[in-house]
Amino acid sequence: MIDTAWAQGGGGGAGVPAYVGFMPYVLIIAVVYFMILRPQQQRAKETREMLANLKRNDEVVTSGGLYGKIVALGDEVITLEIAPNVRVRVSRSQINTVVSAVRTETKEKTG
Repeated sequence: MIDTAWAQGGGGGAGVPAYVGFMPYVLIIAVVYFMILRPQQQRAKETREMLANLKRNDEVVTSGGLYGKIVALGDEVITLEIAPNVRVRVSRSQINTVVSAVRTETKEKTG
């Protein structure tokens, strides 16, 4: 009834270290961090700095696409003049970009 039993080669040895199985996960986490999370954190930091450095007479673009000049600044609300005697109040977080520096560089190049 019992046939030949084959013995496994014993030897204590040179197997693959346990941490090698975790290396693909570590690699995936590193790629996600450097390709997605870190650039997003840097953009958020630049946006916070830009919003903190706003001042009167800066020309800005809101996230809704309105171009205007800052007339008054508050902690949370900014008043923009979008046309002569036309003023709107927007939340500070809705300011997308400052365009006054771009226009100054353009004038210097052409003139």
